[in-house]
Amino acid sequence: MSDFDYYIFIDYSEEVLGYFIIKKEEIVNIMPKISKFSHYRELKYKKAYLNSIRRIIEENKIIESFLKLKITEIRHTLEIYADLVEFLKNNSDSLIFISIDDNQYSNFERLVKNVGNNKIVKEGQLKKYSKEYKLSLIIDTLVNIKRLKKK
Repeated sequence: MSDFDYYIFIDYSEEVLGYFIIKKEEIVNIMPKISKFSHYRELKYKKAYLNSIRRIIEENKIIESFLKLKITEIRHTLEIYADLVEFLKNNSDSLIFISIDDNQYSNFERLVKNVGNNKIVKEGQLKKYSKEYKLSLIIDTLVNIKRLKKK
């Protein structure tokens, strides 16, 4: 995991798209704070989980660990991708790990495959319980919180 300078996690859920960028130095600090995070789809008591996790996010100031965070409607996909391409260009000398939702993978991969030095992985290919998988649960949870707040 120390091979990469930055980690980007992108997730999509029913008309909501979001991403966050985190420096490798922040990962050590954030890992103990996210031990209770789970994949939203696999949960039985979704509403209780989101309420509990929302408190954990606020109390542990998890969002402050991110270099960048943006969650918006899917119609703003182009804006999000432009932000990410700009970040990749500005950090072209850095190694960057990118995990993206399986549904968004092909479009995003074509857009950034020649920008910088990155490794792009489908969210579904992350090894379960790996650090990357656990970090991807953060954006999964944040996107679902935003999606349900809109309803």
